[in-house]
Amino acid sequence: MNQEAIGKFIAACRKEKNLTQMQLAEKLNITNRAVSKWETGKSCPDASNMLELCDILGITVNDLLSGERITMENYQKKAEENLIELQCKKEQAMKSLCRIEIVWLAIALLLCPVHFVMNYYYPENNGTGIGLLIALVGIILFVMYFVKYYEIKLK
Repeated sequence: MNQEAIGKFIAACRKEKNLTQMQLAEKLNITNRAVSKWETGKSCPDASNMLELCDILGITVNDLLSGERITMENYQKKAEENLIELQCKKEQAMKSLCRIEIVWLAIALLLCPVHFVMNYYYPENNGTGIGLLIALVGIILFVMYFVKYYEIKLK
């Protein structure tokens, strides 16, 4: 999906309907800045707004994601391309989220022993509660990661 092409397409469809960015934004209950970001290719419409946006502009979601009006001959092919591209973006987002979770988990698990060692050598630091906080964050992240990515099967 080319955000700039989608943005230009949204702008063209909006102008065909004789709507200003402000009017379109009011119909969607969003800010005109959001519409401006779509039309300049800085962002894409949120999935929660897509159906209503398409209804207002008189286009299909497939047209919107393609950034052009699709003829019936190309409809199936474009639909498949859009689905594949959306699936790839979803997989990339999940990989990125997984990396972030692993980094936070590693930080929490590494900082916890460091804090306990510091408390051992510097007992006057004891009682700050930071060690407990770090341990809790580490445990919460570990449990969330475990529940999310591992299946436990009963026989």
